[in-house]
Amino acid sequence: MTPALRYPDAMENILSALQVVLSVSLIFLVLMHSGKDAGLSGAFGVGTGAGPFGGGSLVERNLNRWTIAFAIVWVLNTLVLLKI
Repeated sequence: MTPALRYPDAMENILSALQVVLSVSLIFLVLMHSGKDAGLSGAFGVGTGAGPFGGGSLVERNLNRWTIAFAIVWVLNTLVLLKI
């Protein structure tokens, strides 16, 4: 008898669900970034700071870090899904 849910199928389902969550989260994080005068800094009335990524506040630096981390995990998850 074969099991109802094989290991590769279960892994693919879990990684696919994770991909959806990562994609929605990454879209949200990108949309939270400020444009020229709007976005997260404009929403909270924080002035534009100078920095390598345009954001000088701690909130914007952390937002950049989270966005980069989610993007890396998203790419790695995509590569794993392609190999399955």
